[in-house]
Amino acid sequence: MSLLVVGLSHRSAPVSVLERAAITPETQGKLLQDALAAEPASEAAVLATCNRIELYAEVDKFHAGVAELSTLLSVHSGVGLDELTPYLYVHYEDRAVHHLFSVACGLDSMVIGEGQILGQIKDALALGQELHSAGRLLNDLFQRALRVGKRAHSETGIDRAGQSLVTFGLQELAAGAAVEPWAAGKRALVIGAGSMSSLAATTLARAGVMELVIANRTLDRAERLTGILAEQTGPELRARAVPMDDVATELARADLVISCTGATGLVLNGEAVDEAVRDRNGSAESGGAPRTLHLLDLAMPRDIDAAAHRIGGVRLVDIETLAEASADAPMAADVDRVRGIVSEEVAAFGAAQRAAHITPTVVALRTMAADLVAGEIARLDGRLPGLGDKERAEIAQTVRRVVDKLLHAPTVRVKELAGEPGGAGYADALRELFDLDPQAVAAVSRADTNEPNRGRS
Repeated sequence: MSLLVVGLSHRSAPVSVLERAAITPETQGKLLQDALAAEPASEAAVLATCNRIELYAEVDKFHAGVAELSTLLSVHSGVGLDELTPYLYVHYEDRAVHHLFSVACGLDSMVIGEGQILGQIKDALALGQELHSAGRLLNDLFQRALRVGKRAHSETGIDRAGQSLVTFGLQELAAGAAVEPWAAGKRALVIGAGSMSSLAATTLARAGVMELVIANRTLDRAERLTGILAEQTGPELRARAVPMDDVATELARADLVISCTGATGLVLNGEAVDEAVRDRNGSAESGGAPRTLHLLDLAMPRDIDAAAHRIGGVRLVDIETLAEASADAPMAADVDRVRGIVSEEVAAFGAAQRAAHITPTVVALRTMAADLVAGEIARLDGRLPGLGDKERAEIAQTVRRVVDKLLHAPTVRVKELAGEPGGAGYADALRELFDLDPQAVAAVSRADTNEPNRGRS
């Protein structure tokens, strides 16, 4: 069985395709179920963010696996396979491991070094565990990816190479000005109450906005978020929660809007934005100063109509804008150190997986040896019925020590050899040399495979 990933991201596909290919959390679950039902896959996990959709699987056939996973992505995204295929990338075995570890470190993010991807990888693992689609390989892979990402952030200055997508977007809106003085005193509206919206609200609160309104379809979630912000910032921040029906009213009052919902259609169409601007202009004509309406759309598919770009008095930054801006962003020197960590961890993960592959064979060998010892001791009891308990115990212990010593060196060495590149064949050699029952080895493998989902997080 081998690791395979098929996906598309901001690096391989235009935003227009990513936007159409975005899949909801409910669709992710169905995608995993269908992946497991497909013949080539025995495990599956999906990593879906605002700028990537990737399907990981353990497969027994490469070409059949690529075809099946590509088809599944097409079916569940609603984008035709012929249209989707040119934008798909495929990574296999160590290259797949290298890719996920790079993603976990923020090297493949739109904003180099951003840390939010770690939470998204954790969510992908949790979903795979919940649906029992992630077995030994993917549990080990995703948990190791989380550790690699944390190591990169703690051992290097990768955090200085980039920021969160929220901060990067605010910098683009501020057109080069420092975010905190630019945002200070503004009225802000955040649409949505998920993880990205929570990050946006926290960032705005720290930047010193005068008023922060959270709008969400489920009002109590918005109220919980405003409560958390109030605890963190104190009375100097005016934070309110409103239902989605009040967005049009709040839009006319706001200076800055950040939207990141899971909606499949537009949350703010061009007419709504245009009407809000007219209301603001009316206020300016009656004595108020004209104010630019700043819009930051971090959703995929987009929440805000792209036509808002053409409305006077509006500045819109969306995922497409950020993708263009990030292409020219400078990379910190620490990025090279992170790449070194990734390469080191890929090698260590590969060695551990190869060594683990031979463990069931070694366990089966030692089990067979123990059974032989037990059988010979029983036969000895039949031939020497008058043997005393002390003598019988000493003989049995001696035979076990002899067998253990004979097996110790070859089993330790075979594990070392199996951990090296090309070491997968040692398990087969061990089974042949000792005539091990394949079913006994498979039984050990099944027992080990069922173990990872117990008590893991």
